[in-house]
Amino acid sequence: MSGHICVDLDGTLAKQKKGYSPTEIGEPIKPMVQRVKDWLDGGVDVKIFTARVSEGSAPDKKAVVEAIKDWCAKHIGKRLEVTNIKTKDTIEIWDDRAVGVVHNEGQIADLRNERQWSGDGEADE
Repeated sequence: MSGHICVDLDGTLAKQKKGYSPTEIGEPIKPMVQRVKDWLDGGVDVKIFTARVSEGSAPDKKAVVEAIKDWCAKHIGKRLEVTNIKTKDTIEIWDDRAVGVVHNEGQIADLRNERQWSGDGEADE
């Protein structure tokens, strides 16, 4: 497989903590951590895809990147690249806030993702 898979950190790979500190990361979400390990074992390039490293999101972006890489080393066994940019080489994005759309059709690809959002970052159940 050429390219890479992007995996969101908070709420997808790690439990999202109450409150926010850019260098404190929640406990691992075991099924997703295992999925990432399996991809890596299969030779897939995986990157952490997070808004934590967006422009203006943290005063010390290097410290945030290092904290994420340290978390990955501890829970995944490898320091993964950290990004907030989708490129032409991005194969998939795994994210708790994303809704899959069928390519060139505009239709929802997975109805399980069809939720109403309140705008506060939390899905309305």
